[in-house]
Amino acid sequence: MTALGDRLDQIKAEGRSALIGYLPVGFPSVEGSARAMREMVEAGVDIVEVGLPYSDPVMDGETIQLAAEAALARGTRVGDVFEGVRAVVEAGAVAVVMSYWNPILQYGPARFADDLLAAGGSGVILPDITPDAGSGWAEVAASRDLDTIHLVALTTTTERMHLTCQASSGFVYAAALMGVTGERSSIGGGVEELVGRARDAGAPRVCVGLGVKTGEHAAQVASYADGVIVGSALVRCLADHPDDLDAGIAALRAKTEELAAGVRGHA
Repeated sequence: MTALGDRLDQIKAEGRSALIGYLPVGFPSVEGSARAMREMVEAGVDIVEVGLPYSDPVMDGETIQLAAEAALARGTRVGDVFEGVRAVVEAGAVAVVMSYWNPILQYGPARFADDLLAAGGSGVILPDITPDAGSGWAEVAASRDLDTIHLVALTTTTERMHLTCQASSGFVYAAALMGVTGERSSIGGGVEELVGRARDAGAPRVCVGLGVKTGEHAAQVASYADGVIVGSALVRCLADHPDDLDAGIAALRAKTEELAAGVRGHA
């Protein structure tokens, strides 16, 4: 079992759900994003999704798209994602990379896996690759004990649910909403049922993302999921302070502490 699976099982044994935070590397700078990830870990995040900025996202909402565009404009490259991974691991948390497939394909899947492993990373979330896409990534990852995390949604058929859950390791990412990432006023209906369907289909662990922005939301999702994934609400803390990293990180710490209290039942 990888560090990701171990950590999720340890947290479950503590009687709570994990808090998984997303930030893109390179926003507001590579060094600034690494600092922000360390601060997020110190404030209560258990696992960090280190985002790899990409010019043609299919899942990212406006907040994350703007952050990714800024990171790319400032020269962020694929190899920078490993600096973020190292920062997270050195801070004492588990790191996984969130990336679309094309950057990894261009970098070279075997090279990417080797560099991720060397940085201390545990796996990759691939929102635009299905288990039967024939990319070859699963074999590359498995040979290095890296997890491959696929997504399921409210519209996933029973056949696809079994295929996806059986092919995933670490956890299965359950998308709480149809559409793109972003903050919502409430969590959509049917999510708890989706988590149950994924478990029935063999998912080792199920973590829920998309739309979570408050401690109350986190507590709600934590009552039935193994992990609560938050992206846009955290990225916004930095985006709202474009010229003041210290202020952005102070806001990030406050939001992380609110979410961490939620998954620990103190919202």
